[in-house]
Amino acid sequence: MATLRKHYVVNRPVYSENSFTEEHEKISREHKTILRHVKDYLSCDSKRAKRAGLTLLPIIGWMRTYKVKEWLLGDLVSGISTGLVAIMQGLAFSLLAELPPIYGLYTAFFPMLTYFFFGTSRHISVGAFPVLSLMIGAVVLRLVPMDGSPSKIQAFADLNVTQQKVLVASSVTFLMGIYQLAMGLLQVGFVVVYLSDTLVSGFTTAAAVHIVVSQLKFVLGLNTGSLSGILSIIYTLEKIFNDITQTNICDLVMSIVIMVVVFIVKELNDWYKAKLPVPVPIETVMTVIACGVSYGFNFEKTYNVTVVGEIISGYEPPTAPSIEVFQESAVESFPMAIVGFAVAFSVAKIYAIKHAYTIDGNQELIAFGISNMFGASFSSFGASTSPSRTAVQESSGGRTQIAGLVSAMMAMIVTVALGFLLEPLPRSVLGALVIVNLKGMLMQFREIPYLWRRDKLECAVWVGTCGSAILLGLDLGLAVGLGAELLTVILRTQFPRCSILANIPGTDIYRDRKDYIDMSEPQGVKIFRIPSPIFFANIDFFRDKLLEAVGFNPLKVFKKRNKALLKLKNSKQQSESESDSQNGSGNQISSTSHDKYTNMEELDRSKDVKVQIDWNAELPDGISVPRVNIHSLILDFSAVSFLDISALKGLKMALREFIQIDVDVYIVSCDVGILEKLHSCMFFDDKIQTSILFPTVHDAVLHALEKHMDSKEKEQALTYKC
Repeated sequence: MATLRKHYVVNRPVYSENSFTEEHEKISREHKTILRHVKDYLSCDSKRAKRAGLTLLPIIGWMRTYKVKEWLLGDLVSGISTGLVAIMQGLAFSLLAELPPIYGLYTAFFPMLTYFFFGTSRHISVGAFPVLSLMIGAVVLRLVPMDGSPSKIQAFADLNVTQQKVLVASSVTFLMGIYQLAMGLLQVGFVVVYLSDTLVSGFTTAAAVHIVVSQLKFVLGLNTGSLSGILSIIYTLEKIFNDITQTNICDLVMSIVIMVVVFIVKELNDWYKAKLPVPVPIETVMTVIACGVSYGFNFEKTYNVTVVGEIISGYEPPTAPSIEVFQESAVESFPMAIVGFAVAFSVAKIYAIKHAYTIDGNQELIAFGISNMFGASFSSFGASTSPSRTAVQESSGGRTQIAGLVSAMMAMIVTVALGFLLEPLPRSVLGALVIVNLKGMLMQFREIPYLWRRDKLECAVWVGTCGSAILLGLDLGLAVGLGAELLTVILRTQFPRCSILANIPGTDIYRDRKDYIDMSEPQGVKIFRIPSPIFFANIDFFRDKLLEAVGFNPLKVFKKRNKALLKLKNSKQQSESESDSQNGSGNQISSTSHDKYTNMEELDRSKDVKVQIDWNAELPDGISVPRVNIHSLILDFSAVSFLDISALKGLKMALREFIQIDVDVYIVSCDVGILEKLHSCMFFDDKIQTSILFPTVHDAVLHALEKHMDSKEKEQALTYKC
C-alpha cells in the first residue's frame, strides 16, 4: 500500500539573485574589525568579571547546586572505590614511567587537588594514564639510560640514579603543564579536533603494544633493561627472547594467575553491572592477597622475586624543575600535552553528554596545566585520566569531583600511613595488573576490518598511526598519524566526487543522475556540482571535471571556430555573391569581425569575436567544428564553503571560455560569504555579470529554458515547473 505523503504547492516568480535582492530587502550587517574584537575581548564589567570567575573556578557553579542528601553518599562510596583502583594503577603505571611505585601514589594525589577546583568535568578520575606514563618513561630512559652514563645535565650532580629519573619525570611533567596552560590561556582548545577518533584509537593501540612489551620483563622476572627510540620495541623483544631461559617461574605463575582472575572478575563486573551496586575491586583484592602471600613465604629471598621494596612514608618537599631537562625534552613534551588532554577531554565529553552538562575545552587545558605543574613540583609524573578508572567513578555513584577528592585522600592515607604494607608486593603483580587493564585498548584491533569495509582512507590512517607508533616510537608515530590524517583531508578536498545533476520529474529536486532511474536532464542544460571548497590545490581538478562533464573543451572549440571563420572569410573574398547568399540564409558573419582578422595568429589571440553562425548547422565542405550540444551551464555551489584568490582567477577564466562560445553560465546556491567574496574581489565585469547568480538550481534551469526555447518548447518546459 502506497504511503500517503503531504503535498505542498509554491507559486512564486523565477528569481535571480538580483531580482530576489530587489524584492526582499537585505539586512546590512557590520563585520567587526580585528581592533574591535581586541577591544571587546579586553573590556570588562561586573557581569563579565562574574562570568570569568565562574569559568576559571567551575567548582563555584556546581557547589552552589550540590544536593548533599542525595549526592554525598554516592560520592563517598564512589571515591573509596575509585581510590582503591587509583592506588593500584598508580603503583603499576609508575613502572611505565621508570620510577619507583611510590611516585604513582603521588600522581594519584596532587593533580587531583587542583583539578577539583579548576576542572569542568564532574566524573573523570584524574591521575596516571598508561600511555602518558610510557611517553614520560621514554624520555627518562633517554636522559638516564640503564646501561650507560646519564646525560650531561648540571642538575644531576650529587643525585643518585633514582633521583635523576624523578627529576627528569617531574621536569617533563612541569613542561607539559606549561604547554597545556599556555594553550588554555590562548584559547586553542580546538586543537583536539585534529586528533580524530581513528587516530587516537590507532595511537593508543600502539601504546598498549609498547606497554605490554615493557611489562614482559616484570612478568617474566627478567633483569632486561628498558630501551627507547626507533625500533626499540624490536630490540626489547630480542633481549627478552635472548634471556627467556632465565625466567623466574614464581613471577610467571603469579602473573598468569593474577591476569586470569582479574580478567574473569572484570568480565563478571561488566555482565552484572546493573545488579552490582559497586564493581568488585578485584585489583585491590589480588594486590592484598599477593602482598600477604609474598610476605608469608618470603618470596624475595626464597624465589629471588623482585618486590616493591622500601616505601618512605610521607611526601617529599617541593622541588624546582630543571631548565636543562626542559631544553632536552621540549619537543617530546608537546605531544604528551596534546595526548594527555585529548584522552581526558574525549572521556569527559562522553560523561558530560550522558549527564547533561557542558565542559569547556580551554578550561580543561588550564585545569590540567595547573594540575601537572602543581603535581610536578611534588615529584609526581604526568596526569590525565584512565577510562577504566573513570568508569568505576561514574558507575559506582559519583556525581561530582568530591568523589575524586575522596579517592585522592585514599592515596594520601596509603602514602602517609599504610605504604609499608606494600613493600613485599612483587613487581610482577604490578606488571600483570598493567597488562590486564589494557584489554580495552588491545581490543581496538577489531576496528581494522570495520574501517576497511566502511572507509579505506580512515583504515589507512589507523594502520599507519598504529604501525608507525609501534616501530618509530610514540612521539614520531603521533606525528606520522597527524600527517596521514591531514593527507586524507587534502585528498578528500583536492579530489572531491563531482557530479552531474538531473531533475526528478514533477519536482524541483535535482540529484546525481547516476543515483536514480527515473530522471531527466533539461535539454541543452548541464548542471555541475562540486561538493567541496574550491581553492588553489583543486581548481585544476575542478576545471578538468567540468570539461569532462560537458564533453568538450571551450578553448579548443573557440580556436576551431576562429579557424573556420578564416576559411569562410577567404571563401567570401573569392565569391561575394555566394557570401551574400549565405547571409540571406541566416549564416552571417559580422563584417566588423571580418575586417578585424588578417591571419591565423590574430584569430587565435582574439577573445572578442562576434559570431552569428549556427555552429551546429550544416557547414560548408572542408570546415569542421566540434558541436556544442548545450546552451547553458549551471554550477551548483551549494556545497562550496569558500573560494580563495587562485580559485577565483581560475573560475573566472573558465567562465570566460564558455561565454565566448555562447554558452551561458550560471552560479547557483552560493553562500553569503562567497557572494561577498565575489563582489569584493572584483569578480564581475562587463562579460561576467551579477545576473548569472541564482538562488536555486530550479530557478536557473527555468530561466535558461525560457531564454533559449521557442514558444512550443516553452510549453514543454513547463513540465519542469512545480
